[in-house]
Amino acid sequence: MKPQTEAYLKKSRELLDHAETMLRVDLEDEAGRTAYLAGFHAAQALIFEKHGRVFKTHAGVHAEFARLVKDDQRIDSELRAFLGLTFQLKLVADYECGPDSHVAAESARRAIRTARRFVEVVATLIPPNDARS
Repeated sequence: MKPQTEAYLKKSRELLDHAETMLRVDLEDEAGRTAYLAGFHAAQALIFEKHGRVFKTHAGVHAEFARLVKDDQRIDSELRAFLGLTFQLKLVADYECGPDSHVAAESARRAIRTARRFVEVVATLIPPNDARS
């Protein structure tokens, strides 16, 4: 595993811990957004490991991740949909205002649960250092 790949995965796991802390203190918007970012960094880890480069946009990461895992049976339909669905939480948290402008606690909780599984499954798609030689 490349050092940058490992750094992305470490950041993903840190963000998951932060998201759970945020949820415990009723910061649902922040928890939902952070769950998305944990998955986003895990997707970047896989992309970096495969290509040695970083995609700069959310749409680019989503598309390239989908391309890389399209035939991989280890990525189920819930995980395939994760980035797109939780990106919507990020949009609500960051840009919406008015009565429907907040992430519901259950949505944040579900996003964190799925993000944790997403990060761990993505990590299994990346061979450790000794497997590359």
